[in-house]
Amino acid sequence: MWIDILLLAELARGPRHGYELRREVEAATGHSLSNNSLYPRLRQFVDGGAVLRSSEEQEAKPPRHVYSITDVGREVLHDMLAELPEGGADQSREFHARLVNFAWLSPEEQLRVLEVRDWVLARNRDRVAVLASVRMERWSRLALDHGIARIDAERGWLAGMRAEIQSGENPSEPTQEHR
Repeated sequence: MWIDILLLAELARGPRHGYELRREVEAATGHSLSNNSLYPRLRQFVDGGAVLRSSEEQEAKPPRHVYSITDVGREVLHDMLAELPEGGADQSREFHARLVNFAWLSPEEQLRVLEVRDWVLARNRDRVAVLASVRMERWSRLALDHGIARIDAERGWLAGMRAEIQSGENPSEPTQEHR
């Protein structure tokens, strides 16, 4: 679903033709997006009324398709951003796709996304800590300790973000264009 979020978020910034859309999502993620995954998604969005497809004439070339988001698409995007299912909260790409688009969400919605991510990280930390408490060989123990430290660091970072949002000095307060 993270690719869907990024595609709709990019279209919410303005109309794009398929190649341009693919290029911008790839540049933002470092993830290669094939035409075989891009165009079926766009077709689904068009069929669902979330995206409009129009033709743009080009001199001495066939027309190219330009995609733009609809009001329905903005609602779909908002709903995807505001809802972070437990399975998605465990996936860094799912979480980060929402995080980079936090400006679309209210502070309360931002806090819910952060809380779900934190809850999943806490659960994962508990599982890793149980493994780390078992006597094992040195390299396994080092790897598990490193995993715990990474989880603790991210949870600290999330706590700081939550505190910033709760303080009311949230720089990512949704702008008029995002509402």
